[in-house]
Amino acid sequence: MNNKEFSDFITLPRTFEKYRWYKPILVFIIGLILMLIFQVVVEETFSGLFGEAFINNLINGGYEVLNNPLAEFFSDLGVIIIIPALYIASKIVKDRPFSSYISTSGKWNFKLYLKALVIPLVLFIIFSAITAAITGPEGTFKLSLPYLIVIFVFLPLQCIAEEFAFRGLVMQTFGSWFKIPIVAIILQSVIFTIAHGYNTLGLIEIFISGLIFGFFTWKTNGLEVSSALHTANNFSVSLFVMLGIITPTSSPQLWETVASIIFLILLAIIMYYVGNKTDWYGEVQEQANSLFSK
Repeated sequence: MNNKEFSDFITLPRTFEKYRWYKPILVFIIGLILMLIFQVVVEETFSGLFGEAFINNLINGGYEVLNNPLAEFFSDLGVIIIIPALYIASKIVKDRPFSSYISTSGKWNFKLYLKALVIPLVLFIIFSAITAAITGPEGTFKLSLPYLIVIFVFLPLQCIAEEFAFRGLVMQTFGSWFKIPIVAIILQSVIFTIAHGYNTLGLIEIFISGLIFGFFTWKTNGLEVSSALHTANNFSVSLFVMLGIITPTSSPQLWETVASIIFLILLAIIMYYVGNKTDWYGEVQEQANSLFSK
């Protein structure tokens, strides 16, 4: 790999000597098998501790059952295991370094992630509060130390794991095949949408979210900003569920979906503006250039 071959995060896999078009498929298949194995281990462990009926309810109950720390923890673990599964799969296939799923610099930029987290987190909380004020409290108050640990520790890891899967493996695979960023961004968002069990309105919102996450991954050449946006969204929802202000649902109403889409578009514009003003993108590019110039 050298500087002449470097293009951007989406087409990054093609810059590695061992790249072959079919290798991402092998990574996906092996990663999926490992993920299923890990999932069985998690389910069996939880079944032994809490009973099979309880776990079956969590698995088959949709998003509506994610209203307590144990359910949230189980759900988060089921996604977090993507990271070790993808890591092992990439080591087996040996097509490229696992760090290339993170960014063009091969490193996780904690500073950028934390900077990018502040604005969406504040705005998501404000938006959720306004929405809850219109609908009125819908849940029950569940503030507890276990719940706080889950949403502050495991929830961000769950969001980052999804970014590895969809904006990392999936989007980079399409990018390496078609070499057209907009095609890769759209296709990964389609897959991201299919992976969520919402009604039609909810899926439209997920698709828009996927486009936004994909755009910022492409723009910043890494997963940090998209992970921050994803974390802010999920955190605000779980926070308000814990406080008993809202209840998780797989079937949002029309007005909720329209409001959420408008909010997401405005948030994306704000984040893009702030990113340009504070030179997030230039900072990331400098890291990548320094790596490829070595």
